[in-house]
Amino acid sequence: MNNNILWLENGSVSSPSGFKASGVTAGFKKSGAADCAMIFSELPCSAAGAFTSCVFAAAPVRVCQEKLAKHTPIHACFINSGNANACTGENGMENARKTCRMVAEALSINEDSVLVSSTGRIGVQMPMDTVAKGVTLSASALSADGGVDASKAIMTTDTVNKSVALELTLPEGKVRIGAMTKGAGMIDPAMKVLHATMLCYITTDADVQSVDLQKILDKNIECSFNRITVDGDMSTNDTTILMANGASKVKLAYGTESFEIFSNAVLEIMQSLARQMVMDGEGVTKFVEVKIVNAKNYDDAKKLAEAVANSLLCKTAWFGCDPNWGRVVAALGYSGVDFNPDLVNIYYDGIPVVRDGGDAGTPEEDLADVMKKREFTVLCDMNCGDVDYWVWTGDVTYEYVKINADYHT
Repeated sequence: MNNNILWLENGSVSSPSGFKASGVTAGFKKSGAADCAMIFSELPCSAAGAFTSCVFAAAPVRVCQEKLAKHTPIHACFINSGNANACTGENGMENARKTCRMVAEALSINEDSVLVSSTGRIGVQMPMDTVAKGVTLSASALSADGGVDASKAIMTTDTVNKSVALELTLPEGKVRIGAMTKGAGMIDPAMKVLHATMLCYITTDADVQSVDLQKILDKNIECSFNRITVDGDMSTNDTTILMANGASKVKLAYGTESFEIFSNAVLEIMQSLARQMVMDGEGVTKFVEVKIVNAKNYDDAKKLAEAVANSLLCKTAWFGCDPNWGRVVAALGYSGVDFNPDLVNIYYDGIPVVRDGGDAGTPEEDLADVMKKREFTVLCDMNCGDVDYWVWTGDVTYEYVKINADYHT
């Protein structure tokens, strides 16, 4: 446990000084649930972002990329849930830009200082009357206590909102970091920097330059959101935004010890949210860490871990509490990695399952007991190098099929 960190009760994106947020109902969702969120800082924010690597990147993703590339100060981010504004052509781009103009007018700020995000159904043009209503309502509802409401408003098939914040004590003073995310399905991010959905917004009152915020995202995304998979599908709208307004007057610069401590605290926030996303995955009943150890190199370790983590046969076996290790070795075998199968050992929560490529002789009922847990680890020791890699994933259930069969209609 880090003694410098205090996790805040009901923490959110509005927990850091100078930030306000809101979550309102504009009419995107037939259910009448909240569907528009806004984050606002009166002080200008340095900002950084990471986005989907999907070729069909949504219009709001492309608009955000354009703005962040200019390194202009950011004041606000508006998010709608219920329409992805993806695969909507030039009209979709104009609607994303028009949304930024609406927000700028409502908050009396510059259009270039507004970011926009969307999540929901792909291929449907934005109902701009609904957007206008959402902008007006969310702007008027902004509050220093509105962060939790904002986290509820960005949900789609999520069953719980995901919102956290912490206070970090540094030699230079105290800073706060808050965050929210959504995502329960279509989750297998491979976000690249400036290049049903995973959306994440991180706020801090630390004073950090945009270029340094980008370094934090570059480093931390690879050990958080890019290490999770619910169903192996990447979204058109995956977005992570990090905003710093400097309200704490604690200035942090790359290369200092305090900057590294701060970066690690951001990682703790991101890993907490990544874990929550897997735990709340569509229909998920198991949280599984797939860990590869002693692989030949990084690429091999990653391919091996992802092959097991995304295997439908493994995931359905986990749901059925079936310790069928044959499905694990099969996934390793078709991963495309060259290795000696006679050297492979596999463990379920430390219990030997496979030894030297064959049955380790552990009674199946003992292994089945591990599979009944809410959380467990599948560790594969390749014995051909010294590189490790892990992925967080879940099982596939009847409920997952039902959710995604009914989602469109």
